[in-house]
Amino acid sequence: MPLSGLEDLSLAYGLNHYELDAPYRLLLRHFLGVEPDLRRLGEYTGSIVYEAMYRVDRLSQPLLHTWSVRGERVDRVWLDPAERMVLEELVDTFKVNSYPFNGDSWHLHYAGIYLVGDPGLSCILTITIQTAYALYKYGDSRIRGYYRRLAGLEKPLMWGATWFTEVQGGSDLGANTTRATPEGGLWRLNGYKYFASGAGIADLALVTARPPRSGPGAKGLALFLVPRIDSRGNLNYAVRRLKWKSGTVAVPTGEVELIDSEAYLVGEEDKGIYYTLEDLMVSRLANAIGAVGIARKAYIEAYRYVMERRAFGKRVYEHPLAYRDLLEMEAEIEASLALTMKAISVFDGAWGDRPPYTSRYHYARLLTHIAKNVTAEASARVTQTAMELWGGIGFLHEFPVERWHREALITPIWEGTSNIQALDMLEAMYKKQAHIPLMEDLEETSSDVADEKLAKTVIEDARRTLDALSKASPGEAEYMAKDVLRRLGTATAVITLLNASARTGDDAMAEAARIYYELKTRGSIRMVPREVGDQITSLRGNLK
Repeated sequence: MPLSGLEDLSLAYGLNHYELDAPYRLLLRHFLGVEPDLRRLGEYTGSIVYEAMYRVDRLSQPLLHTWSVRGERVDRVWLDPAERMVLEELVDTFKVNSYPFNGDSWHLHYAGIYLVGDPGLSCILTITIQTAYALYKYGDSRIRGYYRRLAGLEKPLMWGATWFTEVQGGSDLGANTTRATPEGGLWRLNGYKYFASGAGIADLALVTARPPRSGPGAKGLALFLVPRIDSRGNLNYAVRRLKWKSGTVAVPTGEVELIDSEAYLVGEEDKGIYYTLEDLMVSRLANAIGAVGIARKAYIEAYRYVMERRAFGKRVYEHPLAYRDLLEMEAEIEASLALTMKAISVFDGAWGDRPPYTSRYHYARLLTHIAKNVTAEASARVTQTAMELWGGIGFLHEFPVERWHREALITPIWEGTSNIQALDMLEAMYKKQAHIPLMEDLEETSSDVADEKLAKTVIEDARRTLDALSKASPGEAEYMAKDVLRRLGTATAVITLLNASARTGDDAMAEAARIYYELKTRGSIRMVPREVGDQITSLRGNLK
C-alpha cells in the first residue's frame, strides 16, 4: 500500500482490521458455524475507509446546496468524492447491504458496520438497509422493488433514509404531528422532521405521519415512503439546513420540511408503529455493533501506542496500570461483541415475523435494547481510556484516537437514548414476558461452558435481579431499569463468552469473561498473569 502520510498519525491505519481481530473471527465462527472470508473487507476498511473518513472529519464535511446553476431548487448535499467512492464500493463491491436479502445471515451485514467503525458512514448504510427492509417486508407492488437498488442487488444504486424524529417529541414518537392526507392512490404529507439523517442524499425516505381520524400517541402513526422527486419530476420536500455536530459528520443530518409531499403508504395504515419499531431494531443492532467497532479502532490505536511509547525507563505496556487498562478495555470489547452477536443471531431467526409477533421476536427485541445500552456505555469508556493512554497528544485533533471518543458519544443517544432503551426493555418484559425466553436460553447455554462455577453464579445473579424487579412498584421498577438492563447484559455477555470459549477452544475468551464479570460486579479485577493477559490484550498475538 502506498504511503499516504496517515501512517505518521495513526497506528491502526494500514492494518487488516479483520485478520488481526481474532476474538471477532472466533465469535463469527461460533455463531455461523464457519468463519466467513472477510479479509478483503478488513483490508479495505483498515486502509481506504480509514483514510477517507479521517479526511471527511478533518477537512471535507458534507455541504448543502439549495439552488442549482440554472436557478432550480435542488436541496442536494455534496459529499466528498472519497466518501462517495467508499459508500459505492461497500454496497456495490462488498455487498454489505445485500446479505440478508440473499438468504445470508444478518451477521454478514453487521460485519460491515463493525469493520467500517465510522458511525457517520455506517449511518448512511444503516438507514439505507432500513428502507430496504421495510419495502421488502411491507411494500406493495408499486414500491417493493426499490429494495433491490437500496440493497445493492440492482443498479443504479439508491440511498434511503428514516425520518421519524420531530422537535417537540424527540424519542417520543407518540408526539409526532406530521399529517397525512389521502389523494387518489397516493398521500400528501405536511410536517417538519427535525433530525433527518441522509437529508440531501437520500433517494427514498421512510416517514412517520398521522392519517385522518387516527388515534392519539404512537399507535396513531402510519409509515410512508417519500421519494426525493415526485411523480411530476419536482423536488418533493425542502431541506432547511444541516446540523453542526461534534461527530458523525460523514452523514448529513438536516431538517426536512414536508409541504404537500407525495408519499406511498407502507403496509397497513394502522400498523405503522409496529413497522417503525421493527425498523428501529435494525438500526439499534447497527448502533450496538457499530459502538463496538468504534471501541475496537480506539483499542488498536491504544495498544500499539503503549507497546512503542517509553516512559520512566520502560515501555508504557510494562507498567502494571497500563496493562490493567488494556485488560479491562479488551474484556469490555469482547463481552460487548458477544452480547451484540447473540442479539443479532436471535434477530436473524425472528426478522421474518409480522404483527402479531412470536415470543422469539419479543426476545430479539429485548436483547436489542440491552445490547444497544451496554455497548454504548462500553464504547465511551474504552475510547476515553484510549485517549488517556496516548497522553496529551491523545487530546489533539490531528491524531485519529481523539475522533473515536467523539464518535462513541453519539451511541448512547442515537436510536433512542439509554433511558428510552431501559423503559422499552421493561415494556418487553412486563407486557411480552420476553425475559422468560432469555432465562431459558441462558440456562440452556450454560450447560456447555468453559467455567461451570462462574456460569452458575451468573445465572443466580440474573434470577435475583428478576426477582427484585418482580417485587418493585412501577415507579421503583422504572428507577432501577438501567441497573436491571446492565445486569442482564452482563449475564448474557458472560454466558455467551463462556459458551463460545468451550465451543472454539479459545481459553483467553473465558478469561476475558471472568475479567468482565469481576469488573461489572466488583468494580475491580484480580491480577492476571502476564502470559495469560498478553494473549488477551494482543488479540491472541495478532497485534504484536
